[in-house]
Amino acid sequence: MTLPQDPSNEIKKLQSRMQAAVREHWKAFLFEGILLVILGLAAMIVPPLASLAVTIFVGWMFLISGIAGLVLTFWARAMPGFWWSLISAVLAVVAGAILLAKPAQGVLTLTFVVGAYFVAEGVATIMYALEHRRELSERWLWLMIAGIFDILISFMIIAGLPGSAEWAIGLLVGINLVFGGASLIGMALAARQG
Repeated sequence: MTLPQDPSNEIKKLQSRMQAAVREHWKAFLFEGILLVILGLAAMIVPPLASLAVTIFVGWMFLISGIAGLVLTFWARAMPGFWWSLISAVLAVVAGAILLAKPAQGVLTLTFVVGAYFVAEGVATIMYALEHRRELSERWLWLMIAGIFDILISFMIIAGLPGSAEWAIGLLVGINLVFGGASLIGMALAARQG
């Protein structure tokens, strides 16, 4: 009869293996981080091109997922919800085809969606901060500020339409890539020294 393993001991073993793997492959993480920073800076320097690239990528993702959805829907047509699955797949194919056929108009639509997302995210963050201000002590104010910034960003994007469609998505993607790349570079350098 074997005794159950201590979960905290298993977690420590897993963390140790992960650290060893990162240490062993730190150069790959460093290379990926540098590449992401370069791509992010390029997106920030030429945001209209990055916005267009993101729109085309999203168009292909819709088209591919829609085609796969159609195939799977017809393959499993005896399953409940056939018509809903069919409608969903057709909408994905149509959305992908429209984005690929008219990517410039797609950039405008995606920019509006991103602006609406930032409004919703900002309101949710502010409400979360207000609801938890006792438990989060000083941190609730930072959440409140983050929510306000989300709403300000959305206002800048939506109020600037259609002109903001040229730069908004590309700039946001660029910033995300730079921060993601910088975190990978920091992790790789820390692993190399550790």
